Amino acid sequence: MNTIYIRTLKRAEHTVFCVSDGQKYYYDPQFNRRIPFSSGQQVKRSIMDSLCEVINEAPSPTTFLFDVTKQKELKEGEVYGTCDPTYVDQLFGGWMKAAKGGKDRTLKRRSPLSISAMRGLHPLLAGTNNENASFDRSERSNNKVIVRDQAGNELSEEEVVAFLEGKDRSLSRKWIPNNSRATGLFVSDIAIDLRRLFSVTTNSFEPEMDNDTIEKLKQEGWIESKNVFGPCLVAPKTLRDEWIRGLAKAIINWKITSNQSRTFSLMETLAVSVSDNANKIAASIRAKLSEEDSDKANPVIEEKMNGVDTYVTLQAGGYIQTASESFDALDKAEQKLIDLMMAFDYENQVQ
Repeated sequence: MNTIYIRTLKRAEHTVFCVSDGQKYYYDPQFNRRIPFSSGQQVKRSIMDSLCEVINEAPSPTTFLFDVTKQKELKEGEVYGTCDPTYVDQLFGGWMKAAKGGKDRTLKRRSPLSISAMRGLHPLLAGTNNENASFDRSERSNNKVIVRDQAGNELSEEEVVAFLEGKDRSLSRKWIPNNSRATGLFVSDIAIDLRRLFSVTTNSFEPEMDNDTIEKLKQEGWIESKNVFGPCLVAPKTLRDEWIRGLAKAIINWKITSNQSRTFSLMETLAVSVSDNANKIAASIRAKLSEEDSDKANPVIEEKMNGVDTYVTLQAGGYIQTASESFDALDKAEQKLIDLMMAFDYENQVQ
């Protein structure tokens, strides 16, 4: 087995995934509905943040380049990662460094984790609703209010009072209309390519690292080996064991955090499926249209399916007909991922 597929079913309640017009969404033409989603990039970052937290390591630094123009203004340039796999988020997240001017070789590592967007389990099982909000500080007597005229000049208190004559208007409240919130059942899929998980290619024609980084890794105990992609360096076993446990925990326990605290949702996990077959993983957690009502869909979890290990949490029983939910379902799913990743022979992939 070279690839592990994971499908995660979550429930979100009155929350925000991505802020864009309140909440990002896509349009489903078959069911004529707007479906909220969290991009694969956001899910990936959530997993990487969770991973760094689990293993207690800081994420890799990022280099931001700027150019000064002839008009003495700053112009945004390239953004570089470290291109150093000794940072866990670089090894699992991948990198891209294309230097300006083409003088230096482009360094590129494709992430061994392929991560989908988190989207509705079915268009009829997820959606958005709107609410009107307010920012109200009218009970505070120490607020400072500034009113400017068309030229940008600040009006005096007497001028403001005169201006408000005959107007029923508070200057300590702001009305925030049409805020979209996401609610429903959502799925996200991850594919882990074990061949590249801990292996970094040393192919000089399509480089992933520069020579200095390669030499540094060798001195730190990285093992010279070979896989189907060519010669590579493999992370030492002690590092693999630690990072496998961290990755498994992060994949099972990641959360999307919103920058709007009033929209916090636990986004509890209802079920996790693990398999080496992409088609079976898609069938393990799915939805089925109701035979009585074509405008209704029922969520389905296949709890006993050959080739798929499915773990159902206690919360799932409140939304889906299940029989095998357990209090330690996520612990078992985490251990399953650890066992599968530990069992792969990273150092001897090509005989």
